[in-house]
Amino acid sequence: MTEPDVVALAINTIRTLSIDAIQRANSGHPGLPMGAAPMAYALWQRHLVVDPAAPSWPDRDRFVLSAGHGSMLLYSLLHLAGFDLPMAELQAFRQWGSKTPGHPEFHLTAGVESTTGPLGQGHANAVGMAIAERFAAQLWNRPGHTVVDHYTYALISDGDVVEGVAMEAASLAGHLGLGKLICLWDDNRITLDGPASLSMSEDVGARYAALGWQVLRVEDGDRDVDAIDRAIAAAKADAARPTLICVRTTIGFGSPKKAGSSSAHGSPLGKDEVAATKRALGWDPEAHFLVPDAVRAHFAAIAARGAAARADWETRFAAWRAAFPELAAQYDTAQRGELPAGWADGLPTWKPGEQVATRVASGKCMVHLAAKVPWLLGGDADLGGSTKTIVPGGDWSVAGGGRNLRFGIREHAMGAIVNGMAYHGGVRGFAATFFVFSDYMRPAVRLAALNHLPAIYVWTHDSIGVGEDGPTHQPIEHLAALRAMPNLWVIRPCDAHETARAWQAALARTDGPVALVLSRQDLPVVAPVDAPVTRGGYVLADSEGAPQVILIATGSEVQVALAARDRLAADGVRARVVSLPCWEQFVAQDAAYRDAVLPPAVRARVAVEAGVSYGWGELVGLDGKVVGLDRYGASAPGEVLMEKLGLTADAVVAAARASLAAAAR
Repeated sequence: MTEPDVVALAINTIRTLSIDAIQRANSGHPGLPMGAAPMAYALWQRHLVVDPAAPSWPDRDRFVLSAGHGSMLLYSLLHLAGFDLPMAELQAFRQWGSKTPGHPEFHLTAGVESTTGPLGQGHANAVGMAIAERFAAQLWNRPGHTVVDHYTYALISDGDVVEGVAMEAASLAGHLGLGKLICLWDDNRITLDGPASLSMSEDVGARYAALGWQVLRVEDGDRDVDAIDRAIAAAKADAARPTLICVRTTIGFGSPKKAGSSSAHGSPLGKDEVAATKRALGWDPEAHFLVPDAVRAHFAAIAARGAAARADWETRFAAWRAAFPELAAQYDTAQRGELPAGWADGLPTWKPGEQVATRVASGKCMVHLAAKVPWLLGGDADLGGSTKTIVPGGDWSVAGGGRNLRFGIREHAMGAIVNGMAYHGGVRGFAATFFVFSDYMRPAVRLAALNHLPAIYVWTHDSIGVGEDGPTHQPIEHLAALRAMPNLWVIRPCDAHETARAWQAALARTDGPVALVLSRQDLPVVAPVDAPVTRGGYVLADSEGAPQVILIATGSEVQVALAARDRLAADGVRARVVSLPCWEQFVAQDAAYRDAVLPPAVRARVAVEAGVSYGWGELVGLDGKVVGLDRYGASAPGEVLMEKLGLTADAVVAAARASLAAAAR
């Protein structure tokens, strides 16, 4: 069989595997795999360096299918390349318990580098991966010793190039000059509802060029594999700019009735049209899930190239390890997702009663931790002076330098880029902005939680204590909304010491993201140095004798609860104050610990928090009361707002008396 013949056969194998799996599931998106198969083939067969026998090899190239709805394209490639994805899994596409879910899922399927489907997220993840590669290369490589040197590729769709998160990320990628980031755009001019022209008419290539990207074009992406190959080679040759390759394709290529139309996008072709498509491609219409022997042998080249590249890398790595054993030990620790010995020793402490905003305490902790953990990299959305997340050493760029990644005012992309850094591995990433703007980051935060990514979010200016900036900048519903997200730890420390322990918990966590929610205003230091933040909640101040009422608070409202406790004590009422910095950690404790902190027999309870009361009922019970904020804030000094909106010790005392009365009935 000639080379052109086997190439055509291989591409049609990708197409037919995809449409067979989608038809069997009676669910899925056939259009993209059919149209994008040639560009995927060119990339995987001729350029992508991966080793299916070692899918987590650190120096592999990364491939992100940002257009995750076309997941059967990726599953077909993984199967043909020799990853641990047998044919039975393709035949179980979109079924319970399979490794081939509707959209690719990280950790579930070997070879899937990021969870995609929400359009634009994968594109931004790829930017984060390229940043991580460049940062790791600066950190670990030495003259004559290169152990980090790989590319990040993404296949993006018409939907990706109009999503705001993708454009934010593309802008930053161009600004930074991420030359090892290459995106192939499946330019088929079709979206789910019809022609892309229904909602967009700009020159996408010109837009990317304006963002600082190299832009290349392939006019016949349906057939001209060599042109795609040459474009990828040209992209790799430009080390100074990321590259967008605009590949003109036909959605649903090969389908007599549906090619080139939106009907090929999100529904199975149908049994008859599958057969007609196979005939049009020169395929046996009765052959299902067929992989010709010649194609399987042809795709074996991917594994052979990857194995050879990994073997070469291991030789170079061994020489590097021998030359730089301490550096290699650091690398090993980072790759395992661990932290250096003694990394938390010497965290800052403060004097009892000292007035310190938790954002300021966080900044001091970050300076300490950045010095101990060289692979900690992150930044803020143009708010570093306010979030206190700038560490010494200057700003990071692809040319090298400091540790501060200037995301600019790009909150959504910032979250997704930090996720990409976590997907890449070997780097710990963080992102910072005002708490109210966590809404802009929410889709990325949700994906971090879904995928157990150890991302860290530093969200400051956490309440109406922001003051004069007014309700647009005062988070009200955000704590409740984020606590509703499974696998996200939301930590709102009450003072500097809890903040230090919150940072310790955040960096130590490896199986999910952590949000640190911090105050703008100064707060008195009231917690012990070793505050048990990792237990979620604890008794901060107890009564003399068994408590009659329990006051539960977070963040800045802990000081309000402490003041109320003193007033109640003066009136002969025994009150316990519980600081509850992290709900998620508290409910994860065993029942004995939870009951020791919140004895079930004490039904009189008051929750105090500068946010909506929603959700607190589970902890305070039917007789409990909530001193919260079920309205938006206002523009005034923070202390005035606290008084006017009822977040005062007097209000807590009144609520405690009401709860005691209810519990006595």
